[in-house]
Amino acid sequence: MQPLLCIVGPTASGKTALSVALAKELDGEIVSADSMQLYRGMDIGTAKATREERQGIPHYMLDILDPGESYSAAQYAEDARKCVEDILARGKVPIVAGGTGLYLNALLGRIRFEEEERDPAYRQALEAEAEAEGGAGLLARLREVDPESAAKLHENDHKRIIRALESFHATGEPLSVVNARGREQPLNYRPCIIGIAPEKREVLYSRIDRRVNEMIRGGLIEEARALFARPVLSSTARQAIGYKELLPYLEDGAPLEPCVELLKQNTRRYAKRQLTWFRNDPEVHWIWYDQNVNFRLILQNSREIFRDCVIMDTST
Repeated sequence: MQPLLCIVGPTASGKTALSVALAKELDGEIVSADSMQLYRGMDIGTAKATREERQGIPHYMLDILDPGESYSAAQYAEDARKCVEDILARGKVPIVAGGTGLYLNALLGRIRFEEEERDPAYRQALEAEAEAEGGAGLLARLREVDPESAAKLHENDHKRIIRALESFHATGEPLSVVNARGREQPLNYRPCIIGIAPEKREVLYSRIDRRVNEMIRGGLIEEARALFARPVLSSTARQAIGYKELLPYLEDGAPLEPCVELLKQNTRRYAKRQLTWFRNDPEVHWIWYDQNVNFRLILQNSREIFRDCVIMDTST
């Protein structure tokens, strides 16, 4: 089974630059594994790679949805796998890069999505409750029927809480049980996962704060205003970090500075959750760096890790 090169890590860690550099050296193409970068018109707030940053490297799974459309990890797995197979068929190296661990696991086949009866009215009721009252009540309800899944989720993660409740409603089984059964099946690919992040948390947080400031200067407020002016938004787009924090400023005339500080705080919390997720994955090969980033060394280490994965594959 051919190894699939994956670049993961928290937001603002340098995944984009590393994946592009590796693609240039390995004759590769990039498949995004970011649940927010799927949406058109959500560019600055999701830190979507610009055309200049892509350096001519083809990128897939970007800008495939309108912000009013819903999307699932199961759909991502199906669509992203088609991209990976197409890249392989053309003799190129697919590089999956992003910070949405659930999407990566779905693509690799670590999670299997069983066919189940959908109940649109039930989902709509859950989404309405989350919108009106927040996710604390929904998370408490999930804790009663699926404590293992609930323990991994934050009350603000409405999408995954709703997904877990919806799965239990449809199957009568906890989503954790369904996923565990899926993990017994063979993987779609043999992952070669490289994680990149600053060794010290304060360095990561400083990078995040700097990025948010750059986003504000780059037009994030105007992008958020255009987003919320749309007649229909999916619950995922409405809850996206980088946009929801600006709503009090855009709709109620609140001061901008506290909204920006909240955006930084929520992004730091999200990065912490990403780190926790990926550090719990024993298959991730970590590359840690300090405040003085030596990108050449990071790239060299990444090449060596992937080379070892390929050698291991050919020797088995």
